[in-house]
Amino acid sequence: MASSAVEPKKKSNVKYTSTCAILASMASMILGYDMGVLSGAALYIKKDLKISDVQLEIFMGVLNLYSVLGSFAAGRTSDWIGRRYAVVLTAAIFFAGALLMAFATSYAMLMAGQFVAGIGVGYAIMIPPVYTAEISPASARGLLSSLPEVFTHVGMLLGYLSNYAFSGLPLYLGWRVMLGINALPSVLLAIMVLAMPESPRWLVLNGRLRDARVVLDKITDTPQEAAASLADIKAAAGIADDVDGDVVAVPKSSHDVGNEWQVWRELVLSPTPAMRRILLAALGIHFFQQATGIDSFVLYSPRIFMGAGVTDDHRLLGITCGLGATRTLVTLVATFLLDRVGRRPLLLCSTGGMIFSLAGLGAGLTVIGRHKDTTQIPWANGLAIASTVTHNTFYCIGLGSITWVYTSEIFPLRVRALGCAVGVAFNRAISGLVAMTFLSMSKAITIGGSFFLYAGIAVLAWVFFFTSLPETRGRTLEEMGKLFGMTDICVAAEAQGSTAKGNNAVVEMRTTTTV
Repeated sequence: MASSAVEPKKKSNVKYTSTCAILASMASMILGYDMGVLSGAALYIKKDLKISDVQLEIFMGVLNLYSVLGSFAAGRTSDWIGRRYAVVLTAAIFFAGALLMAFATSYAMLMAGQFVAGIGVGYAIMIPPVYTAEISPASARGLLSSLPEVFTHVGMLLGYLSNYAFSGLPLYLGWRVMLGINALPSVLLAIMVLAMPESPRWLVLNGRLRDARVVLDKITDTPQEAAASLADIKAAAGIADDVDGDVVAVPKSSHDVGNEWQVWRELVLSPTPAMRRILLAALGIHFFQQATGIDSFVLYSPRIFMGAGVTDDHRLLGITCGLGATRTLVTLVATFLLDRVGRRPLLLCSTGGMIFSLAGLGAGLTVIGRHKDTTQIPWANGLAIASTVTHNTFYCIGLGSITWVYTSEIFPLRVRALGCAVGVAFNRAISGLVAMTFLSMSKAITIGGSFFLYAGIAVLAWVFFFTSLPETRGRTLEEMGKLFGMTDICVAAEAQGSTAKGNNAVVEMRTTTTV
């Protein structure tokens, strides 16, 4: 007599998907190191190469503008060669950038190395969250998709520790060691990533159904969930449910030149109302993540603490290390709350705390700026430092982690890579603008005024998040469209239209060797 009992959940899939997510997130750690180490290395680069404040802020901020190019290249590359090999390419780019900057003998050569590193940043920001979201079961996607952000902060902390450890070296050597040492984990990442499986959604999108079934069996909780996930992914890719085989022909995807224009039309040029809401949500959360000034803390934290009365270089780097450790621990806590508390509550709480912290920092720095002897106003110094710590804590518990999780899960499969690339490009452009204007803006409206401005932007962010971002906790990637008003009829019509195009190319089945 056949048993109707539901098979118990597997335990091995959690370990397997966690391992894959950790390996992919190592690219984010290299990215974090690249960003964190610059804050301290900049003090010595300016002295050694004798560059101006304007040259320095261009060097610091242009990394983010270069990463815009990297994010678009990453979107196309990951659709073309797969998410896994895109991570390997990311490691190779970081390796080249680290060596170029380590051996730089002039400002021009340093900028060339920054260009290469910036391309790597674009890849590292986009690929790990997309890959992790696509291999994670819905029950743990918030936790696993936030790992890239955790590893980014781990990398930043390592960058700060590197600043502290090598600050005693001769001036011409210290900053070069700080920047060049990042080449070592890049090599390790390129080797380790080869043990990762490819994203099952990318495999289906390229017609490799057998390979996708193998991966889904390993990452889902039950065989029934694996079968249901495969059916949903096939529908999203425009493959009829009754089509089966090891390899099948599928409707042209976004990396086919003839159809890439259609994907741009669906996402940007003439989107449906539901797709417009999805794109607005993604661009909005990316904009406010950066426009509230986080890169001012990441890149210029020594300057902020100097404004708060800390003048010794060694002490500055030590306080920065403590701030990096705080960010790392809080981000780790946030990963365990995403699937329990939800995205919206954390995001609103995070942004609300940032508003008060930014206002407190602005007030403290304004008072300090009006006194020549800062020892007479210890309360203002304490307020500025405490506000910096609380701001970073609130940022990491919500906005810092959720931005990447949220945008990697809300786009439909056909436009996911391009949608994430557009979001990352916008994020990096705003980040570059913030980084390249902070020093000049601080001179124009004072450093305290700069943080009052960021506080005002954070108020707008809270209103936007409250009105425009639905909760995504516990939803599969294929269910996201309904949250933004995409009806079942629209989804079915889109899938049928895609299937019809694929059938014109003749669907054929054949066996293939599993990679």
